Amino acid sequence: MVIMTSTSSGTFLPILERIAEEISHTPGSGRPADYIPALAACDPRSFGMAVAELDGTVYGVGEWRQPFSAQSVTKVFTLALDLAREGDELWEHVGREPSGNPFNSLVQLEYENGIPRNPFINAGALVVTDRLQTRTGDAAGELLDFLRAESGNPALDFDQKVAASETAHGARNAALAHFMASYGNIDNDVPVLLDQYFRQCSVAASCADLALASGFLARHGIRADGSRLLGRSQAKQINAVMLTCGTYDAAGDFAYRVGLPGKSGVGGGIIAVVPGRCTLCVWSPGLDERGNSVAGVAALDRFTTLTGLSVF
Repeated sequence: MVIMTSTSSGTFLPILERIAEEISHTPGSGRPADYIPALAACDPRSFGMAVAELDGTVYGVGEWRQPFSAQSVTKVFTLALDLAREGDELWEHVGREPSGNPFNSLVQLEYENGIPRNPFINAGALVVTDRLQTRTGDAAGELLDFLRAESGNPALDFDQKVAASETAHGARNAALAHFMASYGNIDNDVPVLLDQYFRQCSVAASCADLALASGFLARHGIRADGSRLLGRSQAKQINAVMLTCGTYDAAGDFAYRVGLPGKSGVGGGIIAVVPGRCTLCVWSPGLDERGNSVAGVAALDRFTTLTGLSVF
């Protein structure tokens, strides 16, 4: 096998086409997230993949322009928006270590005094959303404005059906928020926080949208318009936490197979970053038992194998 290291679309596009062809013949597509009824009806065999270069050139294969429920992928952007505002103070309220437990676990919060292990498990994302809400008055709106600007897609929006579905089945997240509030680690009223959080997770975006929106992490903190969102060290910090904590309780396996900072969501999407080179988003709603897209992880594994692009 020849490893290709060029970043030109002339090299990437044939690789994406090859990956899509391989994925179409791969058994074991996983199951959609049936605990969120609005996601349960998704076809687990759907597949799309996009690559965005640093200059905003984007190309893809499959259903790469099809909007899907971004879910926990949005936690990366909320983290970046809050970190840009408050800096290292954030890390006094949420950790940076893998949890070793399911993403919606209550277990560690009690013996760690209401401080979540990392910003990508549900408890940690609730803390980050809470802190962004305190600073902006509309955390979900701030997120949406950012995603629209970075993706260049002004039509990008919340999916009200998904938000309502999550609200109706959000008892575990409510428990997490109330528990952390009892330790003084939540500032806003819990119903307000939950509304913001569920709206955040309900964003519908395509692979193209999310690959483009992630570009600031490959550009070391620089937004699409050339302005700086994060310092270079802050962008490095987010990429590091994505690598170690971004795929629920499978981050070690993801790092082993893919070798890139990544963040998954139970809608079937995964974003990944090649610092200084490009960003990717892959979508396929069939999930494994840990909540990660089966075809998505396999596609990213093949991408780094075929291109030789990883952080290792």
